[in-house]
Amino acid sequence: MAFLLLAVFVAVVLFTATALALFLLVGEQSPFKSRLTELIALPLNEERTPLTYQLRDAVLLLLKPLEPFRDWLRSSDQNLAERLSVAGYRHPEDVDTYLTCKLLCPALGILLATFVGRSNILFFGLLFLAAGFYAPDFFLTYVTGRRKNKLNLALPDAVDLLMICIEAGLGLDQAVLRVAEEMRPVCPELSEELFIIGREQRAGKPRLDAWRSMADRVDLDSVRQFVAMVVQTEKLGTPIARALGTFADTMRTTRLMRAEENAAKTTIKLVFPLVLFIFPAIFIVLLGPSVIILFQSLGGNAR
Repeated sequence: MAFLLLAVFVAVVLFTATALALFLLVGEQSPFKSRLTELIALPLNEERTPLTYQLRDAVLLLLKPLEPFRDWLRSSDQNLAERLSVAGYRHPEDVDTYLTCKLLCPALGILLATFVGRSNILFFGLLFLAAGFYAPDFFLTYVTGRRKNKLNLALPDAVDLLMICIEAGLGLDQAVLRVAEEMRPVCPELSEELFIIGREQRAGKPRLDAWRSMADRVDLDSVRQFVAMVVQTEKLGTPIARALGTFADTMRTTRLMRAEENAAKTTIKLVFPLVLFIFPAIFIVLLGPSVIILFQSLGGNAR
């Protein structure tokens, strides 16, 4: 009984620490970024509160003994910061938060396995251990794919808005900031990327380098093509509004073809649920009474 109470207490502590770490990973914003946002009058989507800082300090103090293990995991994964950046987590604390989750989730899985039963505790312990260790990787892959999908869907509309702003008389830099402001309710991810381009140019970074940095941060083929088009028009001196219109039409056609392809795949995907779930129920409803009558008839003839 005492062992069970101790296991429950440790499980609650680990679950609380993991939840706080995930909260910091999702909603964290550095003081430097907040101050920079206030100075350039470009508000972002999330704001840090004093409670968030206090929670972060409490979690970091509680998880201080895990620092050597985090350093070991960090040394074994050199591309972790880059993968987190592609997913949208670009603060220095996000790496420690991710590594902390990667350390706590296996321990939480082992503790959960103790409640399954003593007969299969070894099997479920290994299963939950592996699931907990790879759960942060699956979460990061899911968040990265969702973010790339949002950017890919919102890019044609942003290019159209950029073309309209340029044709209205705005320069490319002013048009980018205006499009970022207009795209904030629709796609905050793309709006943030465009705002970052404006900040980098204000800090003195060349325009082409700022656009290339965006392509590296997003790691998306459509964005790379868009940046390559902007760089080419900038170097050759061709009218950028016409190039943007052509590129937007191409991307819209590509998006339509992708939608038609997904619609064509629907019939194939429906075969498996039809065969496994719907057809057996139809057969039971249609053939069930006939089978019952047949067995009754055979039983009557046998008598």
